[in-house]
Amino acid sequence: MSAPAASPQRPTAMAVWLIIAGVVGWWAAFSLTLERLHLLEDPNATASCDFNPLIQCGKNLVSAQGSVLGFPNPIIGLAAWMAPLFVGVAILAGARFARWFWWVFTLGTAGAFAFVVWLIVQSIFVIGTLCPWCMVTWVVTIPTFYVVLLHVLRTGIVPVPAGVRRGAAATMGWMPLLAVGSYAIIAIVAQLRLDVIGSLV
Repeated sequence: MSAPAASPQRPTAMAVWLIIAGVVGWWAAFSLTLERLHLLEDPNATASCDFNPLIQCGKNLVSAQGSVLGFPNPIIGLAAWMAPLFVGVAILAGARFARWFWWVFTLGTAGAFAFVVWLIVQSIFVIGTLCPWCMVTWVVTIPTFYVVLLHVLRTGIVPVPAGVRRGAAATMGWMPLLAVGSYAIIAIVAQLRLDVIGSLV
């Protein structure tokens, strides 16, 4: 079995974020699951998160992109968001995970990040809508991937040169700005493609 990777101190801030992200992401997935069940019961119904033709959940939920694996995507979220919640709570409780666990967890967050980026592209460029609960998922998935990736780099869980470790440690302090910058890019692309501001006037 792999030995636990050394860390200079318990990553408390990251643990707290993982718990927050897990709760928020799970609630978004739960809300979307309820909306999908509602639409299955009555295909002519309007989802409670449908505010106008642009800001809505219904069109996303019934699209092919909304059921990538043959069942509603929110069901994936119901299961997947338990992982960061568990990891965050375990870290605060004093748990130290083996190197292989961090590798698997990082791959999982990378997969979630890639899936979310694909859904963002599909939502803006193909479906032509912005789903409120989906956007909540985007908001927590993106920084979660950044935080976990920077953590495994700065602690040497992923073997990288010392300069990369120092850079990852320094970048961790800029996480809020990095997240906001990512949101800004999405907002600009959505505005240029969908004229979000115009739809709200």
